[in-house]
Amino acid sequence: MESHILLCILLLTPAFTSSDFLVTHVRNIKKRNADNDLVVNGIEIYRMKIDSKVTSRFAHNLITSRAVNRGNVHREVFFDVELPKTAFITNFSMTIDGITYPGNIKEKEAAKQQYEKAVSKGQTAGLVKASGRKTEKFTVSVNIAAGSKVTFELTYEELLKRHFGKYEMFIKVKPKQLVKDFEIEVNIFEPQGISELEAEGTFITNDLQNVIKKTFSDKKGHISFKPTLDQQRTCENCSQSLLDGEFTVKYDVKRTTPDNLQIVNGYFVHFFAPTNLPKLPKNVIFIIDVSGSMSGREIEQTREALLKILDDIKEDDHFNFILFGSNVHSWKETLIKATPENLDEARKFVRSIDTEGLTNLYGGIMKGIDMLNAAHEGNFVPKRSASIIIMLTDGQPNVGISNTQDIQTHVKKAIEGKYTLYNLGFGYGVDYNFLEKMALENKGLARRIYPDSDSALQLQANDALSFTTQQDKEQTAKAFQEQEYIFGDFIERLWAYLTIEQLLEKRIAASGEEKENLTAEALDLSLKYKFVTPLTSMVVTKPEDDENPAEIADKPTEAEARSAPLVAQASPVQYVHSSNPTWYTSVDGDPHFIISVPQKEDAICFNINENPGAVLSLINDPITGITVNGELIGDKKANNDAKVQNTYFGKLGIANKHLDLKVTVTPEKITIQNETEKTTFTWLDSVRLQQEGLTLIINKKKNLVLSMDSSASFVIVLHQVWKKHPLHKDFLGLYTMESHKLSEQTHGLLGQFFHPIDFTILEIHPGADPKKPDATMIFKNKELTVTRGWQKDYRRDPEHGIDIPCWFVHNNGAGLIDGVHTDYIVSSLF
Repeated sequence: MESHILLCILLLTPAFTSSDFLVTHVRNIKKRNADNDLVVNGIEIYRMKIDSKVTSRFAHNLITSRAVNRGNVHREVFFDVELPKTAFITNFSMTIDGITYPGNIKEKEAAKQQYEKAVSKGQTAGLVKASGRKTEKFTVSVNIAAGSKVTFELTYEELLKRHFGKYEMFIKVKPKQLVKDFEIEVNIFEPQGISELEAEGTFITNDLQNVIKKTFSDKKGHISFKPTLDQQRTCENCSQSLLDGEFTVKYDVKRTTPDNLQIVNGYFVHFFAPTNLPKLPKNVIFIIDVSGSMSGREIEQTREALLKILDDIKEDDHFNFILFGSNVHSWKETLIKATPENLDEARKFVRSIDTEGLTNLYGGIMKGIDMLNAAHEGNFVPKRSASIIIMLTDGQPNVGISNTQDIQTHVKKAIEGKYTLYNLGFGYGVDYNFLEKMALENKGLARRIYPDSDSALQLQANDALSFTTQQDKEQTAKAFQEQEYIFGDFIERLWAYLTIEQLLEKRIAASGEEKENLTAEALDLSLKYKFVTPLTSMVVTKPEDDENPAEIADKPTEAEARSAPLVAQASPVQYVHSSNPTWYTSVDGDPHFIISVPQKEDAICFNINENPGAVLSLINDPITGITVNGELIGDKKANNDAKVQNTYFGKLGIANKHLDLKVTVTPEKITIQNETEKTTFTWLDSVRLQQEGLTLIINKKKNLVLSMDSSASFVIVLHQVWKKHPLHKDFLGLYTMESHKLSEQTHGLLGQFFHPIDFTILEIHPGADPKKPDATMIFKNKELTVTRGWQKDYRRDPEHGIDIPCWFVHNNGAGLIDGVHTDYIVSSLF
């Protein structure tokens, strides 16, 4: 507002007569306005990208959001994203001031215990919400210092479903403010070939329509959407963003045969999509809850949904309505054909439906089954037709048989596999688990209808309810039997994804030992392939001071979502206490070692001087099987004037013998090797890799973050010098975080200091350098002469580093380290 007022003054004041002067000031003010538009509550989201890669209908999606605190005090930065309900989160990480903190998948109960511990300490908790018919909400927040930056990265995967003859990928777009660099990019590869491709958005205006770029040929398709700042605005001078809604990509594949088999690394995936099948007439019974609790929004939604479905019914179909409150009655005595005249009469009936009484659910559904039985026995419907029951309800049975287990048993026995049952539950008062189990037992499915949503669209989004399926039940059963989904790497992940989904679905209707076995199998796969499912959670430790929390990303079940009165809510982004990450041990530079001693709020440091080519044992833990060794390199040519030649770490080897895993890091590349395979990356890659026992993240040209199992994490910093430098070479630095997770038997030049040590400083006095006093250190009953100085921490600034005050121990750490430094020379990197 102040900027707009200033602009008016400039234009109205006679003293300012130079048009050039006015134009310059107006431009500057507009620029300042534009800059101010980007900052909301001190936070600017300067980059947001949604990068989707689809291969054989399996989508791998990476959402990146980068923000900076433009204020002069710390601020809380939020990362909000809505994901498809059918998706599984597979990774989440935060990068703060150049350091990346990856997420770890854990069994849900273990994460819950951490959460309860955090709550008992009064620490903050966030939320993951089931927020609509298609999506659930992932939310995480972190406090960021003034001037600091944070990058959030979330990866999720999903198998795309086919709706109305096209595979559909749904992306929720809601940055909540203008973003300087906003982009959606979708790359599709389909071995069968792509027959059509389109993209649309609920927020797309005529101007934005041209911003969507779409190309496809043969097997590859590409879509990009990258609006400028001005194109994002709701109006020319507005600071609100147009980007608020749904962005949908739809495509289909070429089909010369009704199925497609793909084989990779011994795993295969079989897609079955029959074409040119004859249309089958439908016999549909709508069983509608008209009890008092359905009054208001629920009955309005029911009318809207039924009217929409009536528009989709074909003339060869048959249908009827059964209403249940305290009593049960039907619109017609039997099913009637969907002639134009009958459909018009049905629409009048639907508009007149009103509510009364209690909830005789059992009576309603049994009357519908009896009516279908009579229609088939009396030949009132075609022999070759598919019969469907669709029940809409918002409450729990309280008239007639009200025990849900008894209702399930009677309904299953009455249907006898002849008909398909779909249950639609309104709101959160309904017993959704009961509806879901009953539907699954009768070849159908359940869906929740959200009170604040469009019920007609929700019904349309379900293939079975929109009457687009044109197969008889025998063909459908055969298709499902032939769908074998097994994957190798990409294909292996799809197999795991689908297997977990199937296990979770079977688990709903199971009980006793069968349910326990299904749960154990689904949990094992969820942990192995690192999916956030209803059985697992993701923990991310974030770097803060004494209140250092962690977030737990939790995929809620419908039962958990039902626990809140208005907003579906689980125990999702949560906070637990962990050790202070500012205390660490490191080796960097030429090479200097820094040992944090948190008990003293101080540090000890020492150098190791050894010849190029020497390999030093840095960490060796016989219990966890983790070892870290480093190989020294020298300058390009020896400095004859120097008493000691400069050396640096040019190669690091990190191994876990229990996993038969070796990671080799040089300034040129990163190599991961196990018994059967070898993978190599360069520092030009931005990589996030998760496999059994290993999480590895490469931040391009900066650093590498490595975690093994639940043990310590390592940050390896890349130091690059001018390529034509006459003396120096590129080298590496190693920083060990959460070292307390390694065993007490850990040793090595760094490892021996991973557990509490103690020292006393006496007799501080001037040294050879007036700025660096000397002192006597008492350590393990030995007196050592030490010097107060500084060493560099290069984690956040690989070029300049940050000075860390420490007590320097001379002569290769003599008296501090166990033995002498040559005891730590080993024969090879592994």
